[in-house]
Amino acid sequence: MDIEPVAPEKADTELQPLEQGYLRVLRIEWAITMAVLLAIAAAVDLLVLRGNALPWGWLSGAVLLLSLWAVLTLPARQFLTWGHSEEGDALRVVHGYMFHTDTVVPFVRVQHIDVGQGPIERLCGVSHLVVHTAGTHNSIVTLPGLDPVRATEIRDSIRARIQTDFA
Repeated sequence: MDIEPVAPEKADTELQPLEQGYLRVLRIEWAITMAVLLAIAAAVDLLVLRGNALPWGWLSGAVLLLSLWAVLTLPARQFLTWGHSEEGDALRVVHGYMFHTDTVVPFVRVQHIDVGQGPIERLCGVSHLVVHTAGTHNSIVTLPGLDPVRATEIRDSIRARIQTDFA
C-alpha cells in the first residue's frame, strides 16, 4: 500500500517525503511494542484476574483490538508527518502530527554527520541521517527513512558545504 505524504500548509520549499520502506519500519516497531503490551495484558489476565476468580480474557481481547488498530493506523499517520529539504545553506526537517516540529539546521553549525542503519531499517532498505550541531538544545537532528544512497548523498553534500565554508 503506497501512502502519499500530506503537503505542508505553509512551506517555503517543497518538502521531500521519506522512503516507503520507513512505513514498514514504523509498522514493525509498533507491532513489537504492541506485542509486549499484549503479553503484559495476557499475564495480568492469567495471573491476576483468573487467579482471583474475576472475569478474565476481556483485558487481553481489548488490548488485542487496540493493538490491531494501532499497527494499522498510527504508523501511516506518523509517516505522513515527516518531510525534509535542503534550503540553500541549511537542512530543514519537519515532523509531528500533534506536536509539530520544524527544525532548520544551518550547515555552518554542523559538527559531524552520521549515516546509520539499524536491523529493522536494513530489513526494510532504509537508513537514517544524524546531524550533530554546535550547542546543547536540539544539538542532534535525526532524519529517518532515507534511501541509503540518498542519505550518503545528503551527508556528502553537507560535508562539501562545510569544507568550503572554512576553506
